Amino acid sequence: MAQPWPLGFAIIAFAVAAALTVLCSIRMASLGDALADRTGWGEALFGAVFFGAATSLSGIVMTGVSAASDQPTLAYGNAVGGIAAQTLAIVVADAAHRRVNLEHAAASLPNMLFGCLLIVLLSVALLATFSPQVTVLGVHPASLLLVALYAGGLKLHHDAQPMWRPVTTRETRMDEPDDHGALSRRSLTQLWAEFAAVAAVVVIAGWAIAQAAETLVASTRLNAGIVGAVFMGVVNALPESITAVAAVRRGALTLAIAAVIGGNSLDALNLVVGDVAYRGGSLFHTAGADQLFLTTAALLMTAVLLGGLLVRQRRGWGRLGFDGILLITVYAATIAVLAA
Repeated sequence: MAQPWPLGFAIIAFAVAAALTVLCSIRMASLGDALADRTGWGEALFGAVFFGAATSLSGIVMTGVSAASDQPTLAYGNAVGGIAAQTLAIVVADAAHRRVNLEHAAASLPNMLFGCLLIVLLSVALLATFSPQVTVLGVHPASLLLVALYAGGLKLHHDAQPMWRPVTTRETRMDEPDDHGALSRRSLTQLWAEFAAVAAVVVIAGWAIAQAAETLVASTRLNAGIVGAVFMGVVNALPESITAVAAVRRGALTLAIAAVIGGNSLDALNLVVGDVAYRGGSLFHTAGADQLFLTTAALLMTAVLLGGLLVRQRRGWGRLGFDGILLITVYAATIAVLAA
């Protein structure tokens, strides 16, 4: 960006783009649920890969634009801040599911596998920040490793034959095809076309948010770490949060969790996008104390979520499972420390 936008215009653009992201996310939940059934891929795989990719598009654009505009800490903070905020979306979706804790009702081995993959990706990113500052054509080798690990995780998901299964209870909601009303009468091509069009709007909104965020950094006293981790990170989390709640309302419980965990795994690859777009060296080595703290918090929150998926508590504290309360506590403490 050659010149920052006027501050007032940037604030309005930020708000409008965030609102568009919310509306598009609601629509993508309906389309994603229908496509998961019509293609036969299932909610877990479709949610983690295709749905996760669509809801991560705005974050990918935000990270790439910020890195290319020589704002590496803003780019890094957006990527890992979005992961932390999106993990909290599970709590929001859990609250929307009144009968029983969402983690109990949506028992899914693929979702737990993607959670493990996310921990691996974040750990590699964290290790990369302490590695030698070596780049190949301006890209750190860790970026190539992250892509390879993600591809390997998808193959493992496809090939794995686990020797154990989650216990089915009367509250468990199995991933079975549903009637999608008017969407069921539309062709698969039409569904894919609308899904792509809605995703394109999310991309444009992500670009506007990134531009507006740069103006906030340039025109206010807010540091790039806070803007990237909180403002951009929260908006980055909106697609997953809204679609998770919308999916729960539609009864697509597995899709709700898969959208968040799968989106988080793809958001870890945002660091790769930022590393490629940033021409000042390795993006990983631009991470300061705030970015490293946020990455560690995202790791902790992912581990807590996996614990909740394993324990499958029917009812917990304040209609939330133990993991929901811990996720809220960790995220609130993280933001408080960053703001201090």
